[in-house]
Amino acid sequence: MGRAYEAVVVGSGPNGLAAAIALKQAGLSVLLIEGKEELGGGVRSGSLLMPGIIHDICSAIHPLAAASPFFRQLPLAEHGLEFIYPEYAAAHPLEDGRAAILAKSIYDTIDTLEEDAHNYKQLITGIANDFPLLIEDVLSPLKIPAHPVKMGLFGLKAIRSANAISRRFDTDLGKALWGGVAAHAIYPFNGIATAAIGLVLLGAAHAQGWPLPKGGAGSLTQALAACFKSLGGEIQTGWMVKDIDELPESDIVLLDVTPKQLLEISGHRFSGLYKRQLQRYRYGMGIFKVDWILDGEVPFTNEQCRRAGTVHLGNTYEEIARSEYDTYKGRYVEKPFVLLAQQASFDATRTRDKLHPVWGYCHVPHGSDRDMTLEIEQQVERFAPGFRDRIVARTVSDTREVEAYNPNYIGGDINGGVINITQLFTRPALRPSPYRTSTRGVYICSSSTPPGGGVHGMCGFYAARRALKDIYNIKISI
Repeated sequence: MGRAYEAVVVGSGPNGLAAAIALKQAGLSVLLIEGKEELGGGVRSGSLLMPGIIHDICSAIHPLAAASPFFRQLPLAEHGLEFIYPEYAAAHPLEDGRAAILAKSIYDTIDTLEEDAHNYKQLITGIANDFPLLIEDVLSPLKIPAHPVKMGLFGLKAIRSANAISRRFDTDLGKALWGGVAAHAIYPFNGIATAAIGLVLLGAAHAQGWPLPKGGAGSLTQALAACFKSLGGEIQTGWMVKDIDELPESDIVLLDVTPKQLLEISGHRFSGLYKRQLQRYRYGMGIFKVDWILDGEVPFTNEQCRRAGTVHLGNTYEEIARSEYDTYKGRYVEKPFVLLAQQASFDATRTRDKLHPVWGYCHVPHGSDRDMTLEIEQQVERFAPGFRDRIVARTVSDTREVEAYNPNYIGGDINGGVINITQLFTRPALRPSPYRTSTRGVYICSSSTPPGGGVHGMCGFYAARRALKDIYNIKISI
């Protein structure tokens, strides 16, 4: 019996969609399978609480989607994608009413940093100027850089811990701004290379901004799916693959799953060594998420915070660092670091009747079932007095519900596994290619492979490129 498809992709998150598109661009017949009825993985949106009020179910703000070398060469605007750029990428208020602002202009940013203006400018100017070139090397597996000098200069800063970079700042504002972006690593600040994600996000903010898709995060998924279908790709939803042997016969299988599911689906085909490597893979902290509907906007004390798409709520650098360290060690904190997104302040299509959907989460110990609603709302109230009085409705998700929503979020870990120095380039296993499994023709293409978490699709692109070279000797590039 002949093969039904040349390639089958399991999972329709941004990496699965990117892999499927890349395979179609190479001329293969491709089937994309999604376990849920709706495409998107962590990039979905919908009316959670009231008709006409659009919430982002998980990911909300997408600096790396806008920067992605693969996504940028796709005609996504022709398929309905429109990015909206808030006036400020992010804001970081302090308890005394001051706030650091992350603006597109470095000069507008340093105007809010008092005596740290020069320190910040020295840290980020080169990265921001070189960002369009750096991102090609940053969002890739370990390889000889296309721009070795620029990447080397970036690497000297990125390989350091977030704590080491914080010592470049002299003021509470400068340190706090750095702490807020560094916390996106979801790892204690004393870890080697924990500076990398923060530096990339700062560079993205100044090079382009931190955008949100008009109409909800699901608009990005819809555009990617439409692009895939326009190339002749096939999609089947509602098929939760439990065993690789149930898939149609094909030369290539790419799985947008993490090591835990990879073992469950395909482990019987793998070598003993590869299975042991996957079993040792480490997952990180989870999240506890709250979606609110407010009567009006978040009433931040500092008015500039109302003009930012993302607001980091953790007060000083020291508070954030302690919160992240304690949470990673399995302890609960009274004042967690909270990431808050206020998309409807910039996208009127998401709301009606002055009701505002607002999205926020904090980090919690892996697999936590503790309700952190009170702690999160108290933290918002701390910087926006009267916030709780404006709550019309809310829904919450602990780590178990986060994982139920997207099976890739093991224990609530939205990064697909710890991103530390030992799992930065070797995820999910130490192999000549991280995308190959021990079985010919079977590949992993999730955020558990380089370059890791973030809505950029590059894990899927590089996995597809590896498969095409291995199986058909087809070479593709961006």
